[in-house]
Amino acid sequence: MSEKFTGVGVCAGRVIGPVRRMPAPIAAPADGAPLPEGVSAEEESARLAEATQVVAAGLKERAAAATGDAAAVLKATALMASDRTLLKSATKLVATGTCAESAIWEAADAVATQLAALGGYMAERATDVLDVRARIVAQLRGVPAPGIPDSDEPFVLCAVDLAPADTATLDPARVLALVTSDGGPQSHTAIIARSLGLPAIVAARGTTALVDGDLVFVDGIDGTVVRGPGSAESALAQAYASRDPLPEFDGTGRLADGHRVPLLANVGGGADAVAAAAAGAQGVGLLRTEFCFLGRDTEPTREEQVQAYRAVFDAFGGAKVVVRTLDAGADKPLPFLTDASEPNPALGVRGYRTDAAVPGVLARQLAAIAEAADGSAAEVWTMAPMISTPAEAAAFAAMCADAGLKTPGVMVEVPSAALMARQLTSEVRFASIGTNDLTQYTMAADRQLGALAELNDPWQPAVLHLIRATCDGGAAAQGGPKPVGVCGEAAADPALAVVLVGLGVATLSMNRRALPAVAAILKTVDLPGAQRIAKLALGAGSAEQARSAVRAELPELDVFGL
Repeated sequence: MSEKFTGVGVCAGRVIGPVRRMPAPIAAPADGAPLPEGVSAEEESARLAEATQVVAAGLKERAAAATGDAAAVLKATALMASDRTLLKSATKLVATGTCAESAIWEAADAVATQLAALGGYMAERATDVLDVRARIVAQLRGVPAPGIPDSDEPFVLCAVDLAPADTATLDPARVLALVTSDGGPQSHTAIIARSLGLPAIVAARGTTALVDGDLVFVDGIDGTVVRGPGSAESALAQAYASRDPLPEFDGTGRLADGHRVPLLANVGGGADAVAAAAAGAQGVGLLRTEFCFLGRDTEPTREEQVQAYRAVFDAFGGAKVVVRTLDAGADKPLPFLTDASEPNPALGVRGYRTDAAVPGVLARQLAAIAEAADGSAAEVWTMAPMISTPAEAAAFAAMCADAGLKTPGVMVEVPSAALMARQLTSEVRFASIGTNDLTQYTMAADRQLGALAELNDPWQPAVLHLIRATCDGGAAAQGGPKPVGVCGEAAADPALAVVLVGLGVATLSMNRRALPAVAAILKTVDLPGAQRIAKLALGAGSAEQARSAVRAELPELDVFGL
C-alpha cells in the first residue's frame, strides 16, 4: 500500500528510485572526557589545530572546484571552520584537561546555541557550526566525515536537511532526486538543487520515516513523495522521461508576438559567467560580488577585486552586466565587516547599510568595479542591495557618479522600496527585484524555515502586488520610465516568468540551467495574454490558487514536464 508525503517542489522532475538516507551523524564524545593518557595539553591542542586546518583546507579546495552558489556556500563554511573564536574556546578547554573531541564539541555547541537564540539567518548558521564540528571530530577520530552516501545505483537522497558543504557537492549522476523534511524554498538546499537541475522537494513532513531501500516516486512539480509507487506514478515518471525535449535557447528571449524579454544569468564569478555565456544568456542580471569576500578574514585588495570582476565582464563583451555591490550581513557574515552580535541580523546592518557601519568598503568596491569596467566591452550597471528609502538611492547614485559608474540602480527587496518605487527609481537608472528577500520580508517568514515554506512562496499574491507596484513605480519615474528586472529565484520558474512579464517586468535573470525552460514557455504567450494571466494571479487568495490558475492557462508546461 502506497503512502504519500507532501512538501514544496523546488525543482521540476518526476522520478522513481530507491531511498538512501544521509548517514548517521557523528556520535557525541563524552562530556568533559579527559586527555588521552600520556598526552599533554599542548600536544592535544596542536592535534586540534591541525584537524581544524585540515577541515578548513578541504572545504576551501572543494570551493575552488565549485562555481556559483556552491562555491559561495563552501567558502562561507570554510570560513566558519577557520573561526578563531571557536578554536580559541576549544583550546582553553583542552588546557583544563579535556580531550580535543570533547573540547571542540562543547565549544561549538555554545556557539550554535548563541546563534540559534538570535533567530532568523543566524539560527541557520548554527547548522553550519554543527556541521563543521562533526567534520573536525571525524578528522580527529580518523573516520569519514559526514557526506553524501555511496551507492552502486542511482538513488533518491533523503535527509532532514543538508549542510551547505553537502548540498554543494551533490552529484546529479548519482542522485536522482533530493527530498528533505526541513528547509524552505529559498534555503541553500533548494537554491543549489535548482542550480544542478536536480528534482527536489523540501519541507516534506513525515519523510523522516523513509528508510534505505524504500522505493519512492518523487514529483518535483507537485511537491509530492509516494512510498510504494503504483501504476499511476510509474506512468507519470515514464511520461516525464519521454517528454518533448526543450528547445535549445537561441539567445533571444521573446514572447509569441515578438515582445522582447532579455533573459540574463545570475553568476558568482568568472567561470560561472563563461558557462552562462555558453548557455546563451543575454547578459548578467546579477553578479554576486560576495565571491571575492567570502572565505577570508580581510577585505580583498583593489587589484584582487578588479581581476575578479574583469573575468566576468570579459565573458560578456558587448552585453549588459549588472553588478550587485557587497551583500554582507545576515546569512553572509564577514569578520572584518559585520557584527555577529546583532540580535536580529536579517533586519540589521546588511547590504548597503554596512557602508554606514564601516565607511569606505563600498567606495573602494565601486572604484574597483569602475577600474574593471574601464576598457571592457561589457555594459556595466551597478546596484546596491537592501535599499529602503529614496534618500539611500540618491546617496548610492552619487557614490557611483564619484566612481565614474554611469548606470546606478537599486535592489528592491523590502516592502518600503516597492511601495516607494517611483521615488526610488527617480533617483537611479533602473531597479531589480530580489524576490527571495522581498518574499520573506513581505510575509515575515524566514526563508530557511521549512515550517514557513507555505508563506515563503513568491507566488503569494501580496508579493505579486508589490512586484506590480514596483513596475508601475518605475514606469512613472521622474525623467522617464526606468526598467525593472527580476533577479530572484522566481525568474527561474517558467510559469511565474509569464506572470512577471505580465506585471511589467522588463528583464529576467536566473541560473543558466533555467534559460531553455523559461524561453520556451514565454514563446507560447503574447503580451496581452501574459497581462491577462498576471491578473489571474493577482486576484487569487493564496499562493496555491495563484499557481494553479496560471498553470491551467499554460498547457505547454505539461508538454515539457515543467
